[in-house]
Amino acid sequence: MEKRLLKPVACTRPNPTLSPMASISMLDCSSATDPLDWTRTEWIERFQAEGIKRVHAETAWGELHRRLNPAWQSAPGLPENVRATAGALRWRIALPSVARAMESADGSTRKFLLRLSDGEMVETVLMRFSGRSTACLSTQAGCAMGCVFCATGQSGFRRHLRAAEIVTQAIHVARTLAGEGERVRNIVLMGQGEPLHNYEATMRALEILTDERGMALAAERITLSTVGLVPGIRRMAEEGRRCSLAVSLHGATDEERAALVPVAKRWPLAELMKACGDYTALTGRKIFFEWTLIDGVNDSPHTAHALARLLADQRAHVNLIPLNPTAGFGGDPAGSGSVRQFQLVLRGHGIPSTVRQRRGIDIAAGCGQLAGARS
Repeated sequence: MEKRLLKPVACTRPNPTLSPMASISMLDCSSATDPLDWTRTEWIERFQAEGIKRVHAETAWGELHRRLNPAWQSAPGLPENVRATAGALRWRIALPSVARAMESADGSTRKFLLRLSDGEMVETVLMRFSGRSTACLSTQAGCAMGCVFCATGQSGFRRHLRAAEIVTQAIHVARTLAGEGERVRNIVLMGQGEPLHNYEATMRALEILTDERGMALAAERITLSTVGLVPGIRRMAEEGRRCSLAVSLHGATDEERAALVPVAKRWPLAELMKACGDYTALTGRKIFFEWTLIDGVNDSPHTAHALARLLADQRAHVNLIPLNPTAGFGGDPAGSGSVRQFQLVLRGHGIPSTVRQRRGIDIAAGCGQLAGARS
Protein backbone atom coordinates (compact mmCIF):
# COMPACT_ATOMS: atom_id res chain seq x y z
CA MET A 1 0.00 0.00 0.00
CA GLU A 2 1.35 3.45 -0.86
CA LYS A 3 2.23 5.49 2.16
CA ARG A 4 0.44 8.74 2.82
CA LEU A 5 2.94 11.60 2.91
CA LEU A 6 2.35 14.22 5.57
CA LYS A 7 3.72 17.70 5.85
CA PRO A 8 3.97 19.78 9.02
CA VAL A 9 1.63 22.72 9.20
CA ALA A 10 3.15 26.20 9.18
CA CYS A 11 5.54 26.63 12.08
CA THR A 12 8.96 27.99 12.93
CA ARG A 13 11.52 25.46 11.76
CA PRO A 14 15.19 25.17 12.69
CA ASN A 15 17.89 25.87 10.14
CA PRO A 16 18.97 22.45 8.79
CA THR A 17 22.47 23.77 8.08
CA LEU A 18 23.04 24.79 11.70
CA SER A 19 26.39 23.62 13.08
CA PRO A 20 24.77 21.20 15.57
CA MET A 21 24.30 18.72 12.73
CA ALA A 22 28.02 18.59 12.06
CA SER A 23 29.57 18.10 15.47
CA ILE A 24 29.01 17.38 19.12
CA SER A 25 29.00 20.31 21.51
CA MET A 26 32.33 21.20 23.06
CA LEU A 27 30.59 23.69 25.38
CA ASP A 28 32.52 24.82 28.46
CA CYS A 29 30.16 23.39 31.04
CA SER A 30 32.00 24.31 34.23
CA SER A 31 30.57 27.60 35.46
CA ALA A 32 32.87 29.62 37.67
CA THR A 33 30.06 30.65 40.00
CA ASP A 34 27.27 28.04 40.02
CA PRO A 35 28.23 25.06 42.22
CA LEU A 36 25.64 22.85 40.50
CA ASP A 37 27.91 22.86 37.43
CA TRP A 38 30.73 21.19 39.37
CA THR A 39 31.48 17.51 39.81
CA ARG A 40 32.33 16.47 43.37
CA THR A 41 36.05 16.48 42.54
CA GLU A 42 35.81 20.04 41.20
CA TRP A 43 33.69 21.07 44.18
CA ILE A 44 36.34 19.86 46.64
CA GLU A 45 39.16 21.49 44.68
CA ARG A 46 37.39 24.84 44.67
CA PHE A 47 36.68 24.64 48.40
CA GLN A 48 40.27 23.74 49.17
CA ALA A 49 41.47 26.66 47.06
CA GLU A 50 39.47 28.88 49.46
CA GLY A 51 41.14 27.28 52.49
CA ILE A 52 38.18 25.02 53.35
CA LYS A 53 39.10 21.46 54.34
CA ARG A 54 38.03 18.49 52.26
CA VAL A 55 35.87 17.08 55.07
CA HIS A 56 33.83 20.29 55.18
CA ALA A 57 33.58 20.39 51.39
CA GLU A 58 32.16 16.84 51.49
CA THR A 59 29.63 17.90 54.13
CA ALA A 60 28.48 20.83 52.01
CA TRP A 61 28.23 18.60 48.90
CA GLY A 62 26.02 16.15 50.78
CA GLU A 63 23.80 18.96 52.02
CA LEU A 64 23.11 20.10 48.47
CA HIS A 65 23.11 16.86 46.49
CA ARG A 66 21.86 14.31 49.02
CA ARG A 67 19.66 16.38 51.32
CA LEU A 68 18.64 18.57 48.37
CA ASN A 69 19.13 21.77 50.34
CA PRO A 70 20.21 24.68 48.09
CA ALA A 71 21.26 26.62 51.21
CA TRP A 72 24.27 24.34 51.54
CA GLN A 73 26.25 27.01 53.43
CA SER A 74 24.01 26.36 56.45
CA ALA A 75 24.75 22.63 56.68
CA PRO A 76 24.60 21.65 60.39
CA GLY A 77 27.99 19.90 60.19
CA LEU A 78 29.86 23.02 59.09
CA PRO A 79 31.79 25.09 61.66
CA GLU A 80 30.81 28.75 61.97
CA ASN A 81 34.03 29.98 60.35
CA VAL A 82 33.47 27.73 57.33
CA ARG A 83 29.88 28.95 56.98
CA ALA A 84 31.12 32.52 57.06
CA THR A 85 33.79 31.84 54.43
CA ALA A 86 31.36 29.98 52.16
CA GLY A 87 28.69 32.65 52.56
CA ALA A 88 31.10 35.38 51.48
CA LEU A 89 31.98 33.64 48.20
CA ARG A 90 30.29 34.60 44.95
CA TRP A 91 28.99 31.11 44.43
CA ARG A 92 25.29 31.14 43.73
CA ILE A 93 22.99 28.32 42.73
CA ALA A 94 20.69 29.53 39.96
CA LEU A 95 17.57 27.56 40.82
CA PRO A 96 14.79 27.93 38.24
CA SER A 97 11.43 29.37 39.16
CA VAL A 98 8.25 27.49 38.32
CA ALA A 99 6.40 29.52 35.71
CA ARG A 100 3.62 26.96 35.49
CA ALA A 101 2.82 23.50 36.88
CA MET A 102 0.18 21.20 35.42
CA GLU A 103 -1.13 17.79 36.51
CA SER A 104 -2.83 15.23 34.30
CA ALA A 105 -6.43 14.30 35.03
CA ASP A 106 -5.43 10.83 36.21
CA GLY A 107 -2.78 12.22 38.57
CA SER A 108 0.00 10.15 37.01
CA THR A 109 1.92 13.03 35.42
CA ARG A 110 3.05 16.50 36.37
CA LYS A 111 4.67 18.98 34.00
CA PHE A 112 6.72 21.93 35.18
CA LEU A 113 7.54 24.92 32.99
CA LEU A 114 10.77 26.17 34.53
CA ARG A 115 12.17 29.66 34.01
CA LEU A 116 15.97 29.71 33.94
CA SER A 117 18.16 32.56 35.14
CA ASP A 118 18.23 34.27 31.73
CA GLY A 119 14.46 33.98 31.27
CA GLU A 120 14.66 30.95 28.96
CA MET A 121 11.98 28.29 29.52
CA VAL A 122 12.23 24.50 29.57
CA GLU A 123 9.78 21.78 30.51
CA THR A 124 10.41 18.94 32.93
CA VAL A 125 8.04 16.06 33.57
CA LEU A 126 7.40 13.84 36.58
CA MET A 127 5.79 10.51 35.70
CA ARG A 128 4.48 8.00 38.21
CA PHE A 129 4.34 4.29 37.53
CA SER A 130 3.57 1.40 39.85
CA GLY A 131 6.40 1.31 42.39
CA ARG A 132 8.55 4.01 40.78
CA SER A 133 8.72 7.63 39.76
CA THR A 134 10.56 8.90 36.69
CA ALA A 135 11.89 12.36 35.88
CA CYS A 136 12.00 13.37 32.21
CA LEU A 137 14.69 16.03 31.77
CA SER A 138 15.47 18.50 28.99
CA THR A 139 19.02 19.06 27.76
CA GLN A 140 18.47 22.03 25.45
CA ALA A 141 16.11 24.94 25.00
CA GLY A 142 14.49 23.96 21.73
CA CYS A 143 16.15 21.50 19.36
CA ALA A 144 18.09 21.68 16.09
CA MET A 145 17.15 18.20 14.85
CA GLY A 146 13.82 19.26 13.36
CA CYS A 147 11.81 16.02 13.73
CA VAL A 148 8.57 17.02 12.04
CA PHE A 149 6.17 15.42 14.55
CA CYS A 150 7.94 16.80 17.64
CA ALA A 151 6.85 20.06 19.26
CA THR A 152 10.39 20.84 20.38
CA GLY A 153 11.74 20.27 16.89
CA GLN A 154 9.02 22.50 15.49
CA SER A 155 10.08 25.31 17.84
CA GLY A 156 13.69 25.48 16.63
CA PHE A 157 16.97 25.60 18.52
CA ARG A 158 17.64 28.38 21.05
CA ARG A 159 20.57 27.26 23.18
CA HIS A 160 22.28 24.44 25.05
CA LEU A 161 21.59 23.96 28.74
CA ARG A 162 24.50 23.99 31.16
CA ALA A 163 25.07 20.93 33.31
CA ALA A 164 23.65 22.86 36.27
CA GLU A 165 20.45 23.54 34.34
CA ILE A 166 20.01 19.82 33.71
CA VAL A 167 20.88 18.85 37.29
CA THR A 168 18.53 21.42 38.76
CA GLN A 169 15.58 19.84 36.92
CA ALA A 170 16.32 16.53 38.65
CA ILE A 171 16.66 18.32 41.99
CA HIS A 172 13.31 20.07 41.45
CA VAL A 173 11.55 16.75 40.80
CA ALA A 174 13.39 15.08 43.70
CA ARG A 175 12.38 17.83 46.11
CA THR A 176 8.79 17.61 44.90
CA LEU A 177 8.75 13.87 45.58
CA ALA A 178 10.59 14.18 48.89
CA GLY A 179 7.76 16.35 50.16
CA GLU A 180 5.46 13.38 49.50
CA GLY A 181 7.76 10.78 51.06
CA GLU A 182 9.00 9.45 47.72
CA ARG A 183 12.18 9.64 45.64
CA VAL A 184 13.22 9.67 42.02
CA ARG A 185 14.01 6.15 40.78
CA ASN A 186 14.55 6.73 37.07
CA ILE A 187 15.76 9.49 34.79
CA VAL A 188 15.00 9.73 31.08
CA LEU A 189 16.75 12.31 28.91
CA MET A 190 13.78 12.50 26.58
CA GLY A 191 12.63 16.06 27.20
CA GLN A 192 13.47 19.04 25.03
CA GLY A 193 16.63 18.82 22.95
CA GLU A 194 19.11 16.27 21.63
CA PRO A 195 21.36 15.09 24.50
CA LEU A 196 24.23 14.01 22.24
CA HIS A 197 24.31 17.40 20.56
CA ASN A 198 24.92 18.90 24.03
CA TYR A 199 27.30 16.05 24.90
CA GLU A 200 29.67 17.70 27.38
CA ALA A 201 26.99 19.24 29.57
CA THR A 202 24.81 16.13 29.46
CA MET A 203 27.59 13.79 30.55
CA ARG A 204 28.75 16.18 33.25
CA ALA A 205 25.18 16.32 34.59
CA LEU A 206 24.97 12.51 34.64
CA GLU A 207 28.27 12.30 36.51
CA ILE A 208 26.86 14.65 39.15
CA LEU A 209 23.49 12.88 39.41
CA THR A 210 25.05 9.42 39.76
CA ASP A 211 27.67 10.43 42.32
CA GLU A 212 27.43 7.95 45.18
CA ARG A 213 27.63 10.75 47.78
CA GLY A 214 24.96 12.82 46.11
CA MET A 215 21.62 11.79 44.63
CA ALA A 216 23.27 8.45 43.87
CA LEU A 217 21.01 7.60 40.94
CA ALA A 218 21.93 4.28 39.35
CA ALA A 219 23.35 4.80 35.86
CA GLU A 220 21.43 1.72 34.71
CA ARG A 221 18.20 3.57 35.62
CA ILE A 222 19.03 6.47 33.33
CA THR A 223 18.02 6.36 29.65
CA LEU A 224 19.44 8.75 27.08
CA SER A 225 17.40 9.17 23.91
CA THR A 226 19.01 10.30 20.65
CA VAL A 227 17.79 10.76 17.07
CA GLY A 228 20.96 9.01 15.97
CA LEU A 229 24.01 11.26 16.23
CA VAL A 230 26.59 8.67 15.24
CA PRO A 231 29.69 10.41 16.70
CA GLY A 232 27.94 10.70 20.06
CA ILE A 233 26.90 7.04 20.09
CA ARG A 234 30.48 6.00 19.32
CA ARG A 235 31.86 8.32 21.95
CA MET A 236 29.48 6.96 24.60
CA ALA A 237 30.70 3.44 23.83
CA GLU A 238 34.38 4.39 23.85
CA GLU A 239 34.04 6.24 27.16
CA GLY A 240 32.13 3.37 28.76
CA ARG A 241 29.05 5.40 29.64
CA ARG A 242 26.75 3.15 31.66
CA CYS A 243 23.34 4.72 31.03
CA SER A 244 20.89 3.00 28.69
CA LEU A 245 20.73 4.16 25.09
CA ALA A 246 17.54 4.71 23.11
CA VAL A 247 17.72 5.52 19.38
CA SER A 248 14.77 7.09 17.55
CA LEU A 249 14.21 5.47 14.14
CA HIS A 250 10.63 6.05 12.87
CA GLY A 251 11.55 4.95 9.34
CA ALA A 252 13.06 1.72 7.96
CA THR A 253 14.57 3.26 4.82
CA ASP A 254 16.67 6.40 4.46
CA GLU A 255 13.97 8.15 2.44
CA GLU A 256 11.17 7.35 4.86
CA ARG A 257 13.26 8.25 7.89
CA ALA A 258 14.55 11.53 6.45
CA ALA A 259 10.96 12.66 5.81
CA LEU A 260 10.36 12.48 9.56
CA VAL A 261 13.86 12.94 11.02
CA PRO A 262 15.94 15.36 8.90
CA VAL A 263 19.21 14.44 10.64
CA ALA A 264 18.96 11.09 8.82
CA LYS A 265 20.35 12.90 5.78
CA ARG A 266 23.60 13.39 7.70
CA TRP A 267 23.89 9.86 9.07
CA PRO A 268 22.10 7.27 6.89
CA LEU A 269 20.75 4.05 8.34
CA ALA A 270 23.71 1.91 7.27
CA GLU A 271 26.09 4.16 9.21
CA LEU A 272 23.74 4.40 12.18
CA MET A 273 23.21 0.63 12.35
CA LYS A 274 26.98 0.07 12.19
CA ALA A 275 27.50 2.46 15.09
CA CYS A 276 24.73 0.74 17.09
CA GLY A 277 26.24 -2.69 16.46
CA ASP A 278 29.65 -1.46 17.54
CA TYR A 279 28.10 0.12 20.63
CA THR A 280 26.57 -3.19 21.66
CA ALA A 281 29.80 -5.07 20.94
CA LEU A 282 31.80 -2.67 23.13
CA THR A 283 29.32 -2.33 25.99
CA GLY A 284 27.41 -5.62 25.93
CA ARG A 285 24.16 -3.66 26.24
CA LYS A 286 21.04 -3.82 24.13
CA ILE A 287 19.66 -0.70 22.52
CA PHE A 288 16.10 0.54 22.76
CA PHE A 289 14.87 1.62 19.34
CA GLU A 290 11.98 4.08 19.44
CA TRP A 291 9.29 4.07 16.77
CA THR A 292 6.52 6.67 16.66
CA LEU A 293 3.54 5.02 14.96
CA ILE A 294 1.78 7.40 12.56
CA ASP A 295 -1.44 6.30 10.90
CA GLY A 296 -0.92 5.51 7.21
CA VAL A 297 2.74 6.53 7.27
CA ASN A 298 4.83 3.95 9.14
CA ASP A 299 2.37 1.61 10.83
CA SER A 300 1.78 -1.08 8.19
CA PRO A 301 2.81 -4.76 8.44
CA HIS A 302 5.05 -4.16 5.41
CA THR A 303 6.94 -1.48 7.34
CA ALA A 304 7.12 -3.72 10.41
CA HIS A 305 8.80 -6.43 8.33
CA ALA A 306 11.25 -3.85 6.96
CA LEU A 307 12.06 -2.69 10.49
CA ALA A 308 12.60 -6.28 11.60
CA ARG A 309 15.05 -6.85 8.76
CA LEU A 310 16.88 -3.63 9.64
CA LEU A 311 17.29 -4.76 13.24
CA ALA A 312 18.02 -8.42 12.48
CA ASP A 313 21.67 -8.15 13.56
CA GLN A 314 21.08 -5.81 16.49
CA ARG A 315 20.58 -6.61 20.13
CA ALA A 316 17.39 -4.60 20.13
CA HIS A 317 14.18 -3.85 21.98
CA VAL A 318 11.62 -1.68 20.17
CA ASN A 319 9.52 0.90 22.01
CA LEU A 320 6.34 1.54 20.01
CA ILE A 321 4.88 5.00 20.60
CA PRO A 322 1.53 5.93 19.04
CA LEU A 323 1.89 9.52 17.81
CA ASN A 324 1.02 12.22 20.31
CA PRO A 325 -0.67 15.34 18.89
CA THR A 326 1.28 18.57 18.33
CA ALA A 327 0.18 21.85 16.76
CA GLY A 328 2.79 21.70 14.01
CA PHE A 329 2.06 18.27 12.54
CA GLY A 330 -1.05 16.99 10.85
CA GLY A 331 -0.68 13.25 11.39
CA ASP A 332 -2.82 10.91 13.46
CA PRO A 333 -1.74 8.14 15.84
CA ALA A 334 -1.89 4.59 14.57
CA GLY A 335 -5.03 2.75 15.62
CA SER A 336 -4.92 0.03 18.26
CA GLY A 337 -5.38 -2.68 15.62
CA SER A 338 -2.41 -1.44 13.62
CA VAL A 339 -0.30 -1.23 16.75
CA ARG A 340 -1.12 -4.83 17.67
CA GLN A 341 -0.41 -6.06 14.15
CA PHE A 342 2.89 -4.17 14.03
CA GLN A 343 3.95 -5.73 17.31
CA LEU A 344 2.94 -9.22 16.14
CA VAL A 345 5.12 -8.87 13.05
CA LEU A 346 8.11 -7.89 15.17
CA ARG A 347 7.44 -10.79 17.52
CA GLY A 348 7.37 -13.15 14.57
CA HIS A 349 10.91 -12.04 13.74
CA GLY A 350 12.02 -12.60 17.32
CA ILE A 351 12.29 -8.88 18.14
CA PRO A 352 10.87 -7.89 21.55
CA SER A 353 8.80 -4.73 21.75
CA THR A 354 6.75 -2.69 24.19
CA VAL A 355 3.93 -0.26 23.54
CA ARG A 356 4.76 2.91 25.47
CA GLN A 357 2.22 3.82 28.12
CA ARG A 358 0.54 7.08 27.18
CA ARG A 359 0.86 9.53 30.03
CA GLY A 360 0.16 13.21 30.40
CA ILE A 361 -1.30 13.66 26.91
CA ASP A 362 -4.02 15.95 28.26
CA ILE A 363 -1.37 18.40 29.52
CA ALA A 364 0.95 18.02 26.49
CA ALA A 365 3.51 16.14 28.57
CA GLY A 366 3.75 13.07 26.34
CA CYS A 367 6.60 12.02 24.10
CA GLY A 368 7.19 14.70 21.47
CA GLN A 369 4.84 17.25 23.04
CA LEU A 370 7.24 19.39 25.11
CA ALA A 371 7.76 22.89 23.79
CA GLY A 372 8.94 25.13 26.63
CA ALA A 373 6.59 27.97 25.78
CA ARG A 374 7.78 31.43 26.78
CA SER A 375 4.41 32.45 28.18
